[in-house]
Amino acid sequence: MAVDVATPPEERIGPEPDPEAAPVLVDDEPDRPRMPWSARLLLGVPVGVLAVFFLGPLALMARTSFHRRVQGGFSEPAWVLESWSRLTSEFYVDRTIFSILACASVAAVVVAVAFPFTWYLTRMRPRYQVPLLVLILSALSLSEVIVAFAWDLILGRSTGITNVAVWLGLMDEPRSFTPGFTALAIGLSYIAFPYCVLAFYPSLSRIDDELVEAASTLGAKRGKVFRTVVVPLGRTTLVAGFLLVFVFTLGSYIIAQVLGRPEHWTLSVFISDQAVFNSNIPFAAAIAIFLTVVSLVVVAITSRLAREEVAA
Repeated sequence: MAVDVATPPEERIGPEPDPEAAPVLVDDEPDRPRMPWSARLLLGVPVGVLAVFFLGPLALMARTSFHRRVQGGFSEPAWVLESWSRLTSEFYVDRTIFSILACASVAAVVVAVAFPFTWYLTRMRPRYQVPLLVLILSALSLSEVIVAFAWDLILGRSTGITNVAVWLGLMDEPRSFTPGFTALAIGLSYIAFPYCVLAFYPSLSRIDDELVEAASTLGAKRGKVFRTVVVPLGRTTLVAGFLLVFVFTLGSYIIAQVLGRPEHWTLSVFISDQAVFNSNIPFAAAIAIFLTVVSLVVVAITSRLAREEVAA
């Protein structure tokens, strides 16, 4: 509060300000209204469902990973590290590294194809854009089992596309690409591509056309406009799409089991193998928890690197 030095002290209203007193901060912003009970209830339902049907089973599975296996497909409650120590063997360390590299490679390829595809999709006329979106959404209706066996037929020797190549004279004899890493990568890319397009579509459709037109007016060609304008604006979306595909493919096991050889199996395949065929529930639970931790670590590292790059 300012003091009027021209007014005599006896005519001043109010007490004299204390120069040694701490300044009083006045909050100019009004208090935020409290959330109504209806909104709290609406927010509490999904949180409760998440806690009961996700965190609860996850905690139960973590506890099961320390159980002691009993012959005959059973386990008894205990606190043993038998299953976890088995994960440190050379075989499972190699499978972990392969799973991370394979899924990261698939994610990079899918993002590299889906990002420009989605960008040009958002700039199409509605008469062409809508049928393409319907086609992409229809691919999501196919189960992973159907996709796996369909690609097994397409890439096979007897009924595969190599027979068409032989008929066209491009190959001397038909060959099979399945099982193999190529078939595995194609299958994982196929099931992840629609999700990646749907993740990119909202943010890319909101990019202002005036920015693109300004770059074109300054003489930049379409490819340079895409590299210098669209890609920097969609950097966050690119990282999100990469993580989405990585986590999604890391948890896929049917395609890896059908289209890949045993040396191409990811950790998710071994979860099913240990739980169903070997009846080793504690070890299957340990692999599942370990796979979840690996996914979270990769997501955290990628997000951290992306934030540092944006800040730089």
